[in-house]
Amino acid sequence: MPTDIRSHMSHWGAFDAEVQRDQLIGVRPGRLDPDPSPLLQNIPGSLHHRARVKQPMVRAGWLDRGPGPTTQRGSDPFVPVSWTTATAVLAAELQRVVGVHGSGAIYGGSYGWASPGRFHHAQSQVHRFLNCLGGYVRSVNTYSLGASGVILPHVIGLARDLSDPTTTWPMIVEHTELVVCFGGIPLKNAAVNAGGITRHEVRRYLESAAARGTKFVLFSPVRDDLPDFLDVAWHPIVPGTDVALMLGLAYTLITEDRYDRPFLDRYCIGFDRFARYVLGHDDGMPKSPEWAAAITEVPATAIRSLARRMAANRTLINVSWSLQRADHGEQPPWMGVTLAAMLGQIGLPGGGFAYGYGSTATIGRTPSAFGLPTLPQGTNPIQAFIPVARIVDMLLHPGERFDYDGQRLTYPEIRLVYWCGGNPFHHHQDLGRLRRALARVDTIVVHDPFWTPMARHADIVLPSTVTLERNDIGCSPLDPYLVAMHQAIAPYEAARNDYDVFADLASALGVGDAFTEGRSELAWLEFLYEGWRSQMMKAGTTIPGFAEFWGMDYLKLPQATEGTAPFSRFRADPAGSPLKTPSGRIEIFSERIAAFDYDDCPGHPTWLEPAEWLGSPLAQQYPLHLIANNPRTRLHSQLDIGAYSQAAKVQGREPIRIHPTDARARGIADGDVVRVFNDRGNCLAGAVVSEVVRPGVVQLSTGAWYDPLDATDPNAMCVHGNPNVLTRDAGTSRLAQGCSGQHALVEIRRWEHPVPPITVYDPPPSEARQHVPVQRPR
Repeated sequence: MPTDIRSHMSHWGAFDAEVQRDQLIGVRPGRLDPDPSPLLQNIPGSLHHRARVKQPMVRAGWLDRGPGPTTQRGSDPFVPVSWTTATAVLAAELQRVVGVHGSGAIYGGSYGWASPGRFHHAQSQVHRFLNCLGGYVRSVNTYSLGASGVILPHVIGLARDLSDPTTTWPMIVEHTELVVCFGGIPLKNAAVNAGGITRHEVRRYLESAAARGTKFVLFSPVRDDLPDFLDVAWHPIVPGTDVALMLGLAYTLITEDRYDRPFLDRYCIGFDRFARYVLGHDDGMPKSPEWAAAITEVPATAIRSLARRMAANRTLINVSWSLQRADHGEQPPWMGVTLAAMLGQIGLPGGGFAYGYGSTATIGRTPSAFGLPTLPQGTNPIQAFIPVARIVDMLLHPGERFDYDGQRLTYPEIRLVYWCGGNPFHHHQDLGRLRRALARVDTIVVHDPFWTPMARHADIVLPSTVTLERNDIGCSPLDPYLVAMHQAIAPYEAARNDYDVFADLASALGVGDAFTEGRSELAWLEFLYEGWRSQMMKAGTTIPGFAEFWGMDYLKLPQATEGTAPFSRFRADPAGSPLKTPSGRIEIFSERIAAFDYDDCPGHPTWLEPAEWLGSPLAQQYPLHLIANNPRTRLHSQLDIGAYSQAAKVQGREPIRIHPTDARARGIADGDVVRVFNDRGNCLAGAVVSEVVRPGVVQLSTGAWYDPLDATDPNAMCVHGNPNVLTRDAGTSRLAQGCSGQHALVEIRRWEHPVPPITVYDPPPSEARQHVPVQRPR
């Protein structure tokens, strides 16, 4: 039987779908990819998994009692309905909320990586739809970059999405002699990229740099934050103390006169105020290597030796995104920039400050020469917004004032949450608190292909297609190809494209023409492509028409030239090419931030003790420091049902890595089911005893679907191993209000009872109804 091959894109790589008789029989990596991701193995078994949503569903209690706050979300049965009924019910509820409370009572959440396709990008679809209705309360920043996305524009003038060109990998291979990594360059994270990736190249570049003689130093509590094929000097630092370590380096550079004073004088402001702090002139506490060693458990001799090596070599300081997902997360990137400025290498090829290398696949890539085709979302007239990680505070405390980046804002009162393409039970913290917050609104609407924990906590669940069930264009600003994503199989059961769902809703609400502009899926793809192509043609670049592109698998894009090092123009002429900071220079001390008068984010980089770390009093009760990082076997929580993700489970639980010393002290053996707990919550996980983590540290990745032992209890134990039942829901500081969910203090005990089954992959209970009312008085 002939096999049909359809080119496609995922966030973890381009691939070919092998199809026979409308059935996916396999996937194979895209032909251009030299290092394809094993995450592709999660795709085949997920398409018809029992966790797929078969048809529109409405929560029984919402049908019976109407919209309103309730603690039954997450435990009520659902009622299957037709698409006609679902559209009518939801249109009536949207009409009620907008008519009674206004569009400012709708939160358009939908944070997540639902689709690499640019047209069926879930957030764009729902935001376009809600803008047609009059707008919505939006979010700003991301869980990945919440703190750094606010602090770095103040300090070095980067855009809030931090998308400015970075030092490219070829430049690192050619020029960099020493890479100092705070948080590492993990290949598991470098396998994924928003919008997709056609060529995974980080491994090759690291190998090439090592072969040329580049040396790597790693400060992390986890050894495999750098791959084992590198010759790495690993310093298993106490988690959350990187700023103290960097201050010890700065102290050595100052006291041994190894810093670049002319660079600081010409290109920076505020160094002298920072130096007073480092030397202890104001607080009586010199930030010496001995001081840093007592906090970080990195020997003072190693700190001094490294500072001298950094000053003597072309040095690149890389701070990973993970460091700012913590209490006072603004400080590590700020301190990293400051340390690079002290070395005087910012603007030199292969030197200076690097942010987030290894956090996604395309950091360090040469950018495309042009923009990309994306769906216009329209204009949102609602001014209210929140930092994305403060959703629970908003829902629990409407009307309360809060600080953000020098502004004093007010949390709006939300009646309806519309979520399309995301799972906050993966990326948000303190899930008991999240569940209590979700209980306070009138209605929650979710579009999702699967019965994720967020779908289970919705009132109206609409089944979405997955990418293989629709047509789209895959592309990323830092990837050199456009991919024609051809539909490979028919939609599962009654699943529909989000666009078609919104088109029907918009029509029912009288804004159909504004939403669709009279275009079908393929008509939109052609419209977006041809609009983008016309801009390319005006710039003198010949691009094939849509019909020709649609018959191809990959379209090679023109790339910007390799160019010079980031900030090289600023280095050559700081007055003529100033930074986008208030002073036009690197702000080691920020007058603007100091004027905000935030005690948790002063005017220069500062060591501020985290609320929870191994040096805090709470460690007497919970002596293990949990690292809740991104998983190796999936992207966030996507396709946790897939074969590659499932193969890593231990007795069906998410694996937790623990050092042999800590395991022996607790009678834990490799493969045991353990209970991980603190004052916020508890979960079961599968023990993996390993020296990859330092003593006193355990590592449990995010993304296991939340599976409470008692669905009616917000504080119930998660039997599957979601670490967000343990993590703290607090902003990084009053400046950025970012996510601080990377760290928590916990204790672990061997589970001595029968192991509960995993139920989250099974559909929730349902009950049939002969009649579903559309309009209900409230």
